[in-house]
Amino acid sequence: MSARINGIQQLGIGVENVEEAWKWYRKHFSMDILMFEEEAVAELMLAHTDGKPRSRYAVLALNMRGGGGFEIWQHTGKKPETINFEIQLGDLGINIGKIKSDNVEATYLKYKESGLNLLSTIQKDPSNNEHFYLKDIYGNIWEVNYNDNVFMKEKSVNGGVLGTVIGVKNMEESLKIYQEILQYDEVVYDKTGTFDDFAGIPGGDKEFRRVLLKHSDVKCGAFSTLFGESVIELVQVLNRVPKDIYKGRIWGDPGFIHLCFDINGMDSFREKVKALGCPFTVDSARAMDTFDMGDAAGDFAYIQAPEGTLIEFVETHKIPLVKKLGWYIDFRKRGHHPLPIWMLKMFRFKRVK
Repeated sequence: MSARINGIQQLGIGVENVEEAWKWYRKHFSMDILMFEEEAVAELMLAHTDGKPRSRYAVLALNMRGGGGFEIWQHTGKKPETINFEIQLGDLGINIGKIKSDNVEATYLKYKESGLNLLSTIQKDPSNNEHFYLKDIYGNIWEVNYNDNVFMKEKSVNGGVLGTVIGVKNMEESLKIYQEILQYDEVVYDKTGTFDDFAGIPGGDKEFRRVLLKHSDVKCGAFSTLFGESVIELVQVLNRVPKDIYKGRIWGDPGFIHLCFDINGMDSFREKVKALGCPFTVDSARAMDTFDMGDAAGDFAYIQAPEGTLIEFVETHKIPLVKKLGWYIDFRKRGHHPLPIWMLKMFRFKRVK
């Protein structure tokens, strides 16, 4: 099978307390569909955990309006180590999580009413798209972007993950990864200067090269209808030396820990990334036939982009649809063409209030 990106499955968020954090993200971002919850030891992540297996507790949650999910992740075998400086826009790695909304004004007013820490008013980016920024109670910055692709109309004012803003050291070097490996082949804009819509973000007053990427094709994987389209924004600060967000810390420590893509063709991806000089740093398929993720199973692998961002690939083998009835979907038998809408809508019965 050829290497194929189906969309963003989830954005990893390291926290100090999963239960507390997930409650906050359910209340304010409606990330309330529980896909898996598991306590285990991350034995295969040694390249990014100082060579030691690490005990962890993780939850994968989705939003029924569509978009990627949140993997909320906590070290349980050690004290999570928080960052000791305030991230400035352009620091190396994932700076901002983008979430989607088909009514940015309604989202803004709801967040304001809820007393959230809004960093800007509604602005327009260089493509004339409405957006605004806020900071959650854990110090993570989020950008709400207008996007009219809604999977299910619900009361929530936002959907799930649309993409990320990533600080890079060398734009051309990083573009190679995001365009060639992650297949973001369309440049929405490539602008250099200072930007009014960055004004409310720490470090946003500096000069940047700013590139927004998206896919030109329509995705057709099993979950592609739910995940929808996605974007990646790369920012390179030009008049400041950026810091490495995870220097001296390890994967899973608080902050945005990785960006995960749903894929088909893990064997093809392995060869593709190796040929492009960015081989897998973690590869579950080399260790076992399928990796058990609680009620789900599949293969996963990681690469590390030049600026340090950890990018995960997951090829799903099995997920529970109605766990109580023992109803699972086995993609090794079914294939990876899009799931029927009615089947995806059944995920709403996994809602946790």
